[in-house]
Amino acid sequence: MLHSGIDKHKDNCFIVTVNDEGKVLKETRVKNSVAALTAYFTSFGKEPHRAVVESTTGWYWLDDLLTSLGIELILAHAKYLRAIAYVKVKTDPMDAHTLAHLLRLGYIPAAHKISRALRDTRDLCRARLRLVYKRTGCYNSIHRLGEKYNCDHLIDADKEVVPDSLPELVKEQILCQLAQIALLNTQIVNVEKLVRERLVESDEVRRLLGAPAVGLITAFTLYLEVDGIDRFETEKQFFSYTRVVPGADNSNKTVRHKSGNKDGNKYLRIALSDAAIHAIRYYPEFRRFYQKQLRRHNKPIALTLVAKEMARIVYHILKDKTEYQGLKGQPIERQKQPVPLHRVRRHSALSPKKAQG
Repeated sequence: MLHSGIDKHKDNCFIVTVNDEGKVLKETRVKNSVAALTAYFTSFGKEPHRAVVESTTGWYWLDDLLTSLGIELILAHAKYLRAIAYVKVKTDPMDAHTLAHLLRLGYIPAAHKISRALRDTRDLCRARLRLVYKRTGCYNSIHRLGEKYNCDHLIDADKEVVPDSLPELVKEQILCQLAQIALLNTQIVNVEKLVRERLVESDEVRRLLGAPAVGLITAFTLYLEVDGIDRFETEKQFFSYTRVVPGADNSNKTVRHKSGNKDGNKYLRIALSDAAIHAIRYYPEFRRFYQKQLRRHNKPIALTLVAKEMARIVYHILKDKTEYQGLKGQPIERQKQPVPLHRVRRHSALSPKKAQG
């Protein structure tokens, strides 16, 4: 078996290949082109081969290329890799050597590699979220302009109402923001249409839509970001991945929680927090649970605990392939109306304002 460590850059890679005994067979810098990389890896003949690269952006095409050559590409978790392979002198050859030898010894902390069938749709769903953030920024800019002249209460951005009392240049700024909002609304709806066309027939999405406060876009996000619930053996692992539980920094008798931990998937945290807010607002059993937590904790922690229960529901819906049954044994007081598939398929079913998901 051959083992290659790839230190990837934007325009080139430094590759080191070793055998099972750790002997370096080849090391060189290769241009990031299909022809150059194909020539490098085919030079070893048909001997079994594995490769590893850090889980940074731009690995899709490399994975596709190596898979076509019969070579398994493993993604190394960049943060954990630094923890076990710290060196004082850091160079491209040193990084590639380290990756190759850790791969040979089986010490690579592997990161999840999203399935090829879902990765483009997942990235499109993430792009929609960025568009929503930009639109929210436009709304905020409009209201900040109105506050400067005490006209914020008179501005209705959705109806494009701009008070005549504002200075001409300020009105021009607001009109620019409104034009951006109109364009972003169109783009968001178009993106949602593309995502719906690819996922609406999924059984997992259908079951997720039966959970409280899980709308269509939230269900799509959960399904795409989880990318196979079987990779989480327990719900605790799933909680950790979704960032609904804090980290810890304990030593001897000192116990510290690490809030704001960035280990895990931020998109799942956003989706679950949004679902938790809507569940508290519209579902009595979630409202009672939230109020109970408020008597013990502050609002952010109470909301996170509701998001954790949402994560538990999502985990068991996907893991057990079952429908939503209730919260902590409490009966369902408000039945959620099923979403007819013919309405989901229609692009015109969601107006730009309702498309926020």
